[in-house]
Amino acid sequence: MPHEPQAPAPRTPARPQGDLFRLDSPLTAEIRGERSLMAFPFFALAKNAWMKPLTYQANNVSIEVRPSASGVATIYDKEIVLYIASLMLAKIEVGESVTQDFVFTAHDLFTVTGANHSARSYGRLSEALERLQGTQIKTNIEAGGEGEEGFFSWLSEAKLHYSRTRGGERRLKAVKVRLCDWLFRAILLDRHVLDYAAAYFQLGPIERRIYEVARSSGEDRLETDLATFRLQIGYQNPLANFRNALKQIAAADSIPDYRLELIEQAIDEREAPRRGRRSAPVQVVLTRRPAQLGGDESASDSPAAESPAG
Repeated sequence: MPHEPQAPAPRTPARPQGDLFRLDSPLTAEIRGERSLMAFPFFALAKNAWMKPLTYQANNVSIEVRPSASGVATIYDKEIVLYIASLMLAKIEVGESVTQDFVFTAHDLFTVTGANHSARSYGRLSEALERLQGTQIKTNIEAGGEGEEGFFSWLSEAKLHYSRTRGGERRLKAVKVRLCDWLFRAILLDRHVLDYAAAYFQLGPIERRIYEVARSSGEDRLETDLATFRLQIGYQNPLANFRNALKQIAAADSIPDYRLELIEQAIDEREAPRRGRRSAPVQVVLTRRPAQLGGDESASDSPAAESPAG
């Protein structure tokens, strides 16, 4: 396919030999994500298929997520969405035009997210794309100055392009996806994007959400009660289980750039019921580590990066 007559961009995507599309990968910038996807629980905190609907309702924000036959898109499937968003932002920053269609190699995706390049990873990629295309999302969060009624999927199209070797073996050449209108508008017009710590991809599901909630808050100290935090994280099991999980995470001190603390508040025993003992109320405190304070924000946090595109 001939190139358009224009000055060469600093970042020129490669093109698969013999194909009629060019690659948007490799990703040469950092991983970034849209702020709403950081702040709210759009994805299941699971590695395996999660077949139950997810709902969130708080502070005038509503989210409803319905599973497909293969389940709800998971926090690990979200890696693909973050990768696509990062490709899009990298193109915008070097002055390239962008559409909702992206073509990339699984090899680059795995390299960026730290996944191994095994046959199992390629199989998981196919399953993840199916969930991202099949999961149905409904939200009143506006994007690009527009709201939507009804459901949408993260990817309106997802295809794996293969070639055949002389021996007849099928080899994956590229992944082609089409990003949903809602997220495309949010990235292109709102530019409410933030960078992710590289260590994010080594975290477990709950740790990932804790990091995202802290990062999206924009605060050096975030304090909330346990029940509210559980809702924002999107944890589906009982509150007592969530409390125990947070205790382990706080002890491991593994959240990038932030320190997690659980502070138990004192109980007035005179007000405690005679039967049994009430659990002490717990406050969750997330504090940005001192080394990150002042002057270490990425360009994605700047007002210019969050203003609508001209």
